[in-house]
Amino acid sequence: MKVKVVNEKGEEVPKDGKTVGEVVVRAPWCTREYYKDPEKTKELWRDGWLRTGDSGVWDGDGYIQLVGRIKFVIKSGGEWISPLILEDLISTHPAVSEVAVIPVPHEKWGERPIAIIVPKTEYKEKITEDEMRRFMEKLAEDGKVAKWWIPDRFLFVESMAKTGTGKIDVMKLIEQYKNLKLE
Repeated sequence: MKVKVVNEKGEEVPKDGKTVGEVVVRAPWCTREYYKDPEKTKELWRDGWLRTGDSGVWDGDGYIQLVGRIKFVIKSGGEWISPLILEDLISTHPAVSEVAVIPVPHEKWGERPIAIIVPKTEYKEKITEDEMRRFMEKLAEDGKVAKWWIPDRFLFVESMAKTGTGKIDVMKLIEQYKNLKLE
């Protein structure tokens, strides 16, 4: 099987372990088409590669880490930000019980991430947006995340909507916060 990680233009992303792109594949056993749907087939096989819909980063050793789904990647200033990576990092803060990172529209950058956090009971009313920003800035200084990936806002809520399987309902959150204005 041949595998690449590509940007929106179909160009391979650097093998730096940081740049997010879509994982595309090519092999004789890959599906050829959607049943009776030539338009979906055309999109599936754009540029002669099967679009998996998975976002990933490729390191210098040739390993690909899947970091989410392309439909949930935040497109900011022509670059992709993985909500999953940000959620994993934010969840390491001792005050965080649950977190979802979603895109909100931004006039200059297209989209920017915001973090919606359910704090642990003992941290309610104690954790602040400034504290979370400093926490993420420290992670950026340590090379764990690009500074421009840091969410523009950290919002604290009592709870988040869940799907039937108990996962955070990201689509409802995106709808709920789509009109949030960022500076």
